[in-house]
Amino acid sequence: MLRGNLELWLAFITMILIAALYGFVLVLTRAIPPAGELFGHGLGIMGFIFMLSTETLYSLRKRSRSVQWGRMSTWLQFHIFMGLVGPFMVLLHTSWKFNGIAGVTTLLTIIIVVSGFIGRYIFTRIPRTKDGLEIEGSLSQEALKQARRLLALWHTVHIPIGMALFISAFVHIGGALYYATFLR
Repeated sequence: MLRGNLELWLAFITMILIAALYGFVLVLTRAIPPAGELFGHGLGIMGFIFMLSTETLYSLRKRSRSVQWGRMSTWLQFHIFMGLVGPFMVLLHTSWKFNGIAGVTTLLTIIIVVSGFIGRYIFTRIPRTKDGLEIEGSLSQEALKQARRLLALWHTVHIPIGMALFISAFVHIGGALYYATFLR
């Protein structure tokens, strides 16, 4: 079971620090940092790496029954932290322009973050041990069944949107490399 909101606070503090750095660059250059220049690219690359790592590493840990790489609750906190900070960095990378595939990717990113908050809320309704295992009998069986059904329904929405997000992100990255780098 998640203890408190440590991952949310750490993500919030990290986003404030990143926003302060963004503000510093904004004041220093007197312009919104362009997505195609060093600072903007850095934000986009790091944000995408955060998002990709949270998805792949958390999914691998969830599916690994033979190898214990730490508690599931810790991995979920990692997933939530990286799943908030990464999209924030990607949002700053956009230079507040939402055209074409980059705009679609940004929209999917916003949808997946909102969906993640909904999933976290549903997940916390199911009582769990520190290792992330469900505790039977804590709630009435009907309430537990309902929470499990909601979580299963949420997964059927969250996972395909996440896949669409990463497909569009890879298309965006490929297009950016081709048009902005290789054709120069």
